[in-house]
Amino acid sequence: MANILVVDDELGIRDLLFEILNDEGHAVELAENAAQAREARNEARPDLVLLDIWMPDTDGVSLLKEWSASGLLTMPVIMMSGHATIDTAVEATRIGALAFLEKPITLQKLLKAVEQGLARSIPPKPPAPSPLVRMGGMYPMGASTGTPGQASQHAHADLITAPVDLGPLPVQTFELDKPLREARDDFERAYFTFHLAKESGSMTRVAEKTGLERTHLYRKLKQLGVDLTRAKRANG
Repeated sequence: MANILVVDDELGIRDLLFEILNDEGHAVELAENAAQAREARNEARPDLVLLDIWMPDTDGVSLLKEWSASGLLTMPVIMMSGHATIDTAVEATRIGALAFLEKPITLQKLLKAVEQGLARSIPPKPPAPSPLVRMGGMYPMGASTGTPGQASQHAHADLITAPVDLGPLPVQTFELDKPLREARDDFERAYFTFHLAKESGSMTRVAEKTGLERTHLYRKLKQLGVDLTRAKRANG
């Protein structure tokens, strides 16, 4: 999953791209002008930016120049427009844009451009897994329970040769023998229900924890059929 920033002054375009990219499993940030795009670029550090050329305050090409001049063009940028000329597209590419999409954007072209753009990004290395990963209330066979120093001094003594019961832990099971989208919906439903219960139904805190804007969070919860009133009653 990648973090993608969509910058477009048209609400309909923003919503459409959000729905498509979100369904593909990406985290999507939205901005309707250059000011919001600058803020999102600094805070969210997107892996890819879809940038509209024609915007009311600062146009996309000028924003692209600004990022390039200040050393902030560290992510692939795909330009979008329904009225741009060939010269504009060439200029944006010369500045550093990866590609240009002409509106109306077809689903096939969008997904192909996004795939190619993300292929240009170098994903960060995942953190090394902890040796004490808890699995269903038990440590895995052969896990070490000592500190790093103790493990080096007592390598044999620290090896657990049988499962150790750590007491009951919350267990969430998912049915894997179903289409990917349905399985993903099950996970997201459990994920948001968990955070709603943890934050006593506060949409503001849940939005902060999950990294979604409130409007997108409401849309996602409605789409998943999550009962907001029930979460509030359970913690009321």
